[in-house]
Amino acid sequence: MAEKNYYDILGVKKDASAADIKKRYRKLVRQYHPDVSDDPDADNKIAEINNAYETIRDKEKRAEYDAMLDNPFAGQSGGFGGQSASGGQGGYRWEDIKDQFGEGEAYGDGGFRFDDIFSAFGRGARGSAGGQSQRGGFGSQDSKGQDQHAEITVDLASVYNGDDYSIKLNVPIRQPNGSVEYDNKTLKIKIPKGITDGKQIRLAGQGAAGIGGGKNGDLFLKVKIRHADNIRIEGADVYQTVNIAPWEAALGEKINVSTPAGTLAVTVPKNSKSGSNLRLKGKGIPAKQAGDLYLTLNIVNPDISTEAATQAYEQLKQAFADINISR
Repeated sequence: MAEKNYYDILGVKKDASAADIKKRYRKLVRQYHPDVSDDPDADNKIAEINNAYETIRDKEKRAEYDAMLDNPFAGQSGGFGGQSASGGQGGYRWEDIKDQFGEGEAYGDGGFRFDDIFSAFGRGARGSAGGQSQRGGFGSQDSKGQDQHAEITVDLASVYNGDDYSIKLNVPIRQPNGSVEYDNKTLKIKIPKGITDGKQIRLAGQGAAGIGGGKNGDLFLKVKIRHADNIRIEGADVYQTVNIAPWEAALGEKINVSTPAGTLAVTVPKNSKSGSNLRLKGKGIPAKQAGDLYLTLNIVNPDISTEAATQAYEQLKQAFADINISR
């Protein structure tokens, strides 16, 4: 046995819960990810962390490992971990991202962010086999490939209606001699209607290549919603700033507003103030529990560019001469 066991490597106690182990693992990967860490040994540390996590995250493997820790002379001659974590399963080399899938396969403005926090991802063919055997034991040559994580940016309209996107990428394919070659592949992705910001889409088998006869890992796409500057999103609720004229605010009028839910007829209440919200129930993101759409009113004064406009404001001033405005 090495001086540090897998629990030591992750910095958790032997009786740590699965949730605590996962939380600690994520923290360590963020700390030692080779794309962000200045540690010269970051590659090896990430490999060591991945190898430890892939063992003790699995209930059966963890039980077998614990038994070996309790009795290190029970016959585990091969040790744990199988493949070397620095052996290079290969990560994705991303080329191009489609903005929106329409009449042709045109690839757009690069709505991907290489934000993998779970595995070494981004500098060439680097990855971790993690010692995860498809046969349930340790040291097997058949290991599942690492899962990969990235971010995809989609339009708010796609979230309201559902849409098709596509990703063009180079898929790592392990050759019989152990080398990794890349093959161009286009994946079509269905954006589910009602998906909210930060949710993930799982593409089974589209992660890093497996070792030997092992299955490929999965690709998880974290959704980021792109929207106009006058919109903000909180969960499934959508807030949209709407400009109105002073007389619309004062007198109260019906106006048509272009919203993510379509063009809606809205009644502005009499004596409305800037910053007040009009709530349209169920017109937010159509998630399992639909959100609401809040129209935030912004009173915009028209420019005074003519003599007639100046006189109109003078008349307005005289009409409300007795109004005392608190400053």
